[in-house]
Amino acid sequence: MPKVLIFIFFAGRVSGASAEPVIYQIDPSHTFPSFETDHFGGLSVWRGRFDRTTGTIIYDRRKETGRVDLTVDAASVDFGYQKLDERVRGEQILDVVRYPTASYTGLLANFKNGAPTEVHGQLTLRGITQPLDLAIRSFKCMLNPMNKKEVCGADAVGLLNRAQYGITYDETYGFKMEVNLLIQVEAVRVD
Repeated sequence: MPKVLIFIFFAGRVSGASAEPVIYQIDPSHTFPSFETDHFGGLSVWRGRFDRTTGTIIYDRRKETGRVDLTVDAASVDFGYQKLDERVRGEQILDVVRYPTASYTGLLANFKNGAPTEVHGQLTLRGITQPLDLAIRSFKCMLNPMNKKEVCGADAVGLLNRAQYGITYDETYGFKMEVNLLIQVEAVRVD
């Protein structure tokens, strides 16, 4: 059975250098941590996402530093199959009654051409915190032509072992414990 995800980050850079850190608010309508998990040891791959994510990114363009703080509503998991969604929300997997959220905190790192290429962080899932680094595959900041606000977006990936978070359900059936994270994120500058 699948596990989860989480989370992510992004940063900011438009033309010009900022003299101090800037805060960006995660846009929940454009941010969906998604994941891929094994079904029966390679029989197929199940894909899901989390529909509710909140958080902030603080980014200092001049110093090329930044911090990510995200919270994911674990009950918002969605595979497009209600029966599976309910099972994953249950006690043996995400246990959303006891652990309603997952969180990710990290530092933007390894800047190239003014943009971060990694996030070094920690994921807390089911009350267990483990290191989790993300690779940033793409990153861009721009003025949104519709609302005239600065927005930054990124596409990040990572790999976690769900057993490290106490999620070993279906391991006896040959399910692999690795979960691929595929995270799209956008955030709007807070003025």
